[in-house]
Amino acid sequence: MEFRHLGRSGLVISEISYGNWITHGSQVEEEAARACVKAALDEGITTFDTADVYAGTRAEEVLGRALQGVRRESLEIFTKVYWPTGQGRNDRGLSRKHIMESINGSLRRLQTDYVDLYQAHRYDVETPLEETLRAFDDIVRQGKALYIGVSEWTADQIAAALKLADQMGFDRIVSNQPQYSALWRVIEGEVVPLSEKEGIGQIVFSPIAQGVLTGKYLPGQPPPEGSRALDPSGGNFIKRMLDDDLLTRVQELKPVAADLGLSMAQFAVAWVLQNPNVSSAIVGASRPEQVRDNVKAAGVKLDADVMKKVDDILGPVVVRDPSLTSTNAPKKRP
Repeated sequence: MEFRHLGRSGLVISEISYGNWITHGSQVEEEAARACVKAALDEGITTFDTADVYAGTRAEEVLGRALQGVRRESLEIFTKVYWPTGQGRNDRGLSRKHIMESINGSLRRLQTDYVDLYQAHRYDVETPLEETLRAFDDIVRQGKALYIGVSEWTADQIAAALKLADQMGFDRIVSNQPQYSALWRVIEGEVVPLSEKEGIGQIVFSPIAQGVLTGKYLPGQPPPEGSRALDPSGGNFIKRMLDDDLLTRVQELKPVAADLGLSMAQFAVAWVLQNPNVSSAIVGASRPEQVRDNVKAAGVKLDADVMKKVDDILGPVVVRDPSLTSTNAPKKRP
């Protein structure tokens, strides 16, 4: 395993991190989830990402149990707050009330005294930014979180938060967690340049585009049985990518990966790690062998010719529009 700093902070994390979105507590039974976490630890992954909303809070519980007995100081545990975790009107968003209540719930479920990184899972248009940042800063002062990050915020939103933090003397955001892959590059136009300037690292999710970049989805054929595209909790996320032209182009990446001795999944993860602003790529798994396969992307260097081949093959199917950075961010609280 290779390690990188989280942005310009002093925190060092594994360049491949383990995430349990739509797996732990939902698609994957707990015994299998524990096996995946053990495989991650055995392969040198020290960074684990989750969120209070995943599997209706069950994902945090499963991860907390799976990590019991591991030296806490050797781990970096990340979680998030924003999406609804209950039926109440205040069980959502980034109000002071919800943030304070949510961090306590997350710590209880994760069975830890603190998280290394606490992230705003989306931008809350209904809460003053100062209220949100002050609540996060108080959590840092209380020792319940060591660093603060965001997820799927636009460059303008991140810039506003940095400016306000400097004015108010709050701890600055150190990370952003966006969707990023060879197919989905919307952060490259605005978010990455700002982040490079301000010392913010990307912790990217969906580096294999929810499985599309593994090449298992074939043009003109239905999704394979048991694939994420057929699962009601994950299928909508990748429907936009199940296009025959896109899938045909993905198939053309197979010989490029093979020439490098990489599986398609390893190639996809290695591709995102070539971006120096990426601090870590999140991989998920329903089986331990998937973890062991993905971690082989750590430390892989792709030369300029390989990167150009990817661009030439994927060409017009790559999504780059910066306005889509927050494409799944709600216009009001959910």
